[in-house]
Amino acid sequence: MPIPEEWNLIGKAAIITADRRGWTPFLAAALAEAGADVAIAGATNSDAADAARSVETQGRRALQITTDVTNADDVEAMTQRVVDEFGKVDILVNNARAEFGKPFEDVLEDEWQRLMDFNVKSMFLCSQAVGRRMLAQERGHIVNIGSGLALRGLWNSVAACAASGAVAQITSSLALEWSRRGIRVNAIGAGWITPEEPTAESQRELLVRYLPSRRRGHPNDLCGLLVYLASDACDFVTGQTIYIDGGALAHA
Repeated sequence: MPIPEEWNLIGKAAIITADRRGWTPFLAAALAEAGADVAIAGATNSDAADAARSVETQGRRALQITTDVTNADDVEAMTQRVVDEFGKVDILVNNARAEFGKPFEDVLEDEWQRLMDFNVKSMFLCSQAVGRRMLAQERGHIVNIGSGLALRGLWNSVAACAASGAVAQITSSLALEWSRRGIRVNAIGAGWITPEEPTAESQRELLVRYLPSRRRGHPNDLCGLLVYLASDACDFVTGQTIYIDGGALAHA
């Protein structure tokens, strides 16, 4: 996509956390296309390897680091390696998220805990470890990839909605704490997103007919806003969750 000059990320070093949804390659490629070198942190069964290849395809440096993003020691080691390799870290994208749906009365305690660890604790650990480096350099951008479930309820999704609400509150509260120290913290509230291309069959889904856009979103729909929020152009924007959801929240 064409990158406005004021959104240029040339000379920037970014970290993005990976998961198994298939979004990371698109988001990482967008950062690289804007000029950033990108480190991808995630498990061996995540989409981190695909994301690293997408960064290299854009001609930027990729650093894939196998990381348990729910483990403090792993996250600290990952962050230090990025600083050692890139010399700094300017951008953190907390992208790692797991989907989970189950009737509330049947949710097991360990299922609740695993979801909160992956969706919320990982954001806490990465923001804290990376944030300490950003505070030392008095600049940085943190972008949390959240969900419209922060604002709306959904059947069989109490755990997922609770985690999404936590992401929104981390975003606004951390922005207040760090705004005077040069760090901008924002979030993207994603709607129903899939990396798969639409088919005639998928277009007949009840969900698609419900959405005002009449289609599910694609990770590329998030990329323009991601690059903006990672750039110095958004200096007056912090503490915001901006929703990209095909009109779902307006529909509600």
